[in-house]
Amino acid sequence: MNRTFFFIILTFVLFAIDWYVWQGLKVAIRGLAPLTQRWIGGAYWALTLVTLGAYIGMQLLPPDYFKSTTRTFVVAFIAIPYLSKLFAVAILLIDDVRRFFQWIVSFFVPSAATPSPETGEPTIPRSQFLATTAVVAGAGLMGTFAYGILSGAHDYRIRRVKVPLKNLPRQFHGMKIAQLSDIHSGSFFNKTAVKGGVEMLMKEKPDIAFFTGDLVNDRAKEVQDYIHIFDKVKAPLGVHSVLGNHDYGDYFQWPDANAKSNNLANLKKAHELLGWKLMLDENRPITVDGESIGLIGIQNWGTKFAKYGNLEKAYERTDEYPVKILLSHDPSHWEAQVLPQYKDIDLALAGHTHGMQFGVEIGKVRWSPVQYRYKQWAGLYEENNQYLYVNRGFGYLGYPGRVGILPEITILELVKA
Repeated sequence: MNRTFFFIILTFVLFAIDWYVWQGLKVAIRGLAPLTQRWIGGAYWALTLVTLGAYIGMQLLPPDYFKSTTRTFVVAFIAIPYLSKLFAVAILLIDDVRRFFQWIVSFFVPSAATPSPETGEPTIPRSQFLATTAVVAGAGLMGTFAYGILSGAHDYRIRRVKVPLKNLPRQFHGMKIAQLSDIHSGSFFNKTAVKGGVEMLMKEKPDIAFFTGDLVNDRAKEVQDYIHIFDKVKAPLGVHSVLGNHDYGDYFQWPDANAKSNNLANLKKAHELLGWKLMLDENRPITVDGESIGLIGIQNWGTKFAKYGNLEKAYERTDEYPVKILLSHDPSHWEAQVLPQYKDIDLALAGHTHGMQFGVEIGKVRWSPVQYRYKQWAGLYEENNQYLYVNRGFGYLGYPGRVGILPEITILELVKA
């Protein structure tokens, strides 16, 4: 009953947004020819009815009616127009607040209002400038999101970072580490582009490779069609991986606990098929020419998501290693537990945030809405000679594209500080 009530209320709210934006659109186009106005109005309401119909259909059809990729695009088809309209609504509200206060003033200063040509009553006309601004801004945002799907989703970028570590053995100076994170294979729609991203990584010839979680969105079967692509990720010192919050299937409606448990077992099996060495709250040595550093890998641990990982267990018997590297999916783990309790973990590698797949990165200017939720959200961070690198993600989730924050392949070089 609660779900049905929410569905009805949200449908009403969405239609109200459509109607409100339409009032602004009418003002913005009133200078055009009548036939042009009718065409624009028809196109607006046709798109609105299709979008609203898609939302209603998504609620009435069973969750598994669509394939994962299809569902992602349907959700994007619904969300993008309404996000754009909300942006337009924010601007239109500025105009309506202005009109409201001018209406109040008109009671005391009659000249503040314009008489209606039909009734002679004082009215406060909507500003055509603000209405046009709202329409252009909303349309521009919708175009930007569409471009992010067509161009940004698979525009892979290699980011090169040097990490200076004071206790790094000379055998590891110049070691090249490749990091992938947040593949989200269930969202992919261009297998050729994904393959191209993997080929970009392999051209870098890394000494060792790490994957920091979220191989799938929910279900292990999502990665089946991509095993033969990601099993090409190889390195002389191996490919080592950990789980992310999505890998546990927590966000899917399973018929029973056994189904969820079997899914996780199949997900772990997928790491085996890929040739990746999955780390579940454990550590292992990485050895070069008789000298070793420690690699620690834990299950997902985050301040805002499930805490499956056990760093205390994973950290056991690592005292002998002069340098320790931690693989932990969620960057909030670094500040919450690593910095205060494990001061000899030299470098932590994470992902999870995706940079929200939306933002600005121009030179030293960096902004994304995700920074208001995560203090460490992309790139390299340092505190008291301890480092954290947050990968922006290889894939995407929800919105099948990227704007400003592009998919990342990280190449880290360890150097003696």
